[in-house]
Amino acid sequence: MAQDIRLVVVDIDGTISGDANQVNEPVKQAIAAAQAKGVKVAIATGRMYRSAVRFHDLIGSDLPLISYQGALIKDPRTDEIVGHWPVDIDQALSLLDDLGEYAANDQLSIHIYINDELYVRKMTAQTEAYAERSKVGVKVVGDLREFLTKGNMTHPPTKILALSDTAELVTEMLRVLKDRYTPQQLYLTKSVATFFEATNPIANKGTAVKHLAENILGFERSQVLAIGDNFNDLEMIEYAGIGVVMGNGAEGMKPLGDWIAPSVDQDGVAAAIEKFVL
Repeated sequence: MAQDIRLVVVDIDGTISGDANQVNEPVKQAIAAAQAKGVKVAIATGRMYRSAVRFHDLIGSDLPLISYQGALIKDPRTDEIVGHWPVDIDQALSLLDDLGEYAANDQLSIHIYINDELYVRKMTAQTEAYAERSKVGVKVVGDLREFLTKGNMTHPPTKILALSDTAELVTEMLRVLKDRYTPQQLYLTKSVATFFEATNPIANKGTAVKHLAENILGFERSQVLAIGDNFNDLEMIEYAGIGVVMGNGAEGMKPLGDWIAPSVDQDGVAAAIEKFVL
């Protein structure tokens, strides 16, 4: 069943990495076997760049790393920024106002990311858990709107993330805010059931993978295998010649893939590479 796949793109959380926040040996071995055949392997994640580099090293990728849903593409070997598409500052301020309605009663923790640093209004249990899993520091700055509009702040955010303990709240927020903002203003998605994510409208994993495959590597989309588990993987799974959804993935995603892999705990990425590459 092996096809002419020349690029494999994998998500991190729920795809190559499960609850243990590691990459299992069978997955590493399958990726290494693909690389030994001359197939390129890249990561496309919603994570911060600094949080994703460890996984990039674990799988021995020699390609630029796609982070923040595609809003930042950077090459860990050279530290060169291949592409960066931040959120327009006016859209960011407007979204902070909208999210503030939900955050007022502490149902929500809001994160903004600038220059690969994480800024929050205050530390919450949700933020602490996120920072622990991501292995990143957190900068508490008080009012985020004020922080973004200070005279010395010249960088619009790469991404805005809102975390809740309630999946229903995130689903409801996504529904309401997708009505409020056009796809030309903001790209809005969920990366896990309790993570609401907002980036520049051209920043999603699909456009990033297309840029990597066609403009950087000179491959065709038919030569791309993309593997993910959640709605933030939708665009790259639709773009790829073969799009694989993990067995543990969001139920709404499964009909949209070409194949459903075993779950992350069963090393589904290894199974997909075995089937379509090796």
